[in-house]
Amino acid sequence: MERFLIVDSDDLELDFIRALTEEEIENKGEVLIARTGREALNIAGQQKPDAIIMDVQLAESDGMKILGSLREMYPNVIITILTACTEFDVALKALKYHVHDYMLKPVKPGEYKAALKDIRNIIGMKRGAEMSLPKIPSHEGDDRSKDHQKKSFIEDSVEYIREHYRERIKLSEVASRVYMNTQYFSRVFKREMGVSFTEYVNILKINYACKLLETTNYPAYRIASECGFTDPSYFNRVFCLYMKMTPQKYKKQYRISKNESREEEMLSAK
Repeated sequence: MERFLIVDSDDLELDFIRALTEEEIENKGEVLIARTGREALNIAGQQKPDAIIMDVQLAESDGMKILGSLREMYPNVIITILTACTEFDVALKALKYHVHDYMLKPVKPGEYKAALKDIRNIIGMKRGAEMSLPKIPSHEGDDRSKDHQKKSFIEDSVEYIREHYRERIKLSEVASRVYMNTQYFSRVFKREMGVSFTEYVNILKINYACKLLETTNYPAYRIASECGFTDPSYFNRVFCLYMKMTPQKYKKQYRISKNESREEEMLSAK
């Protein structure tokens, strides 16, 4: 049974999203609700949801801190942000916490249901991958050794990816470096990291692109190249997918935000 946790301090929004979710999943899942960050953490700890749909503007708590806590506690849970907050730095922080999607209120029923279908497909694939993993007899010593080996090759893989993500890095290439079958490596990587190999590489690329947009005057094609994209138009599509805005708009908003911060500092110094 699929289990969803909806976190929102607005009762009207909470009832609206819960109704849409229940309508979509029918009797094949369970919908849990939380109105505060503390309640969300408690329910997540007790019920272990497959997916969390949450606002980052919560009463009585910092929504981004709650998001960080949820990701730290449950690295594999699918988290989608649904909020009226349009601040680009919030979207950037959410990206770093590996959220699945970032949707803005008011959300259209069709748009939300489409996102929910995507989430359900991912839940199904994750469960299918877990069921296809070979069953190993449970011996405490063997389990500890296997866990150590798994963490070791994941750490080695992540280190290699972080060193080479600006190149045309491939899943098969990384899998071969740790002497693993490509498909098996892909399943374990996603289970351990909470995102697929491609998503992880793209997150690193887009984070680096944001840094270049903030600190250089490089044109878009140069930034695309620096981040390992051979096609600038594809870079734009990936950037928009993760940041919900174009690179040009990101750069413009960053400069506006920086100027506003500078003005505030000057005023406070007087």
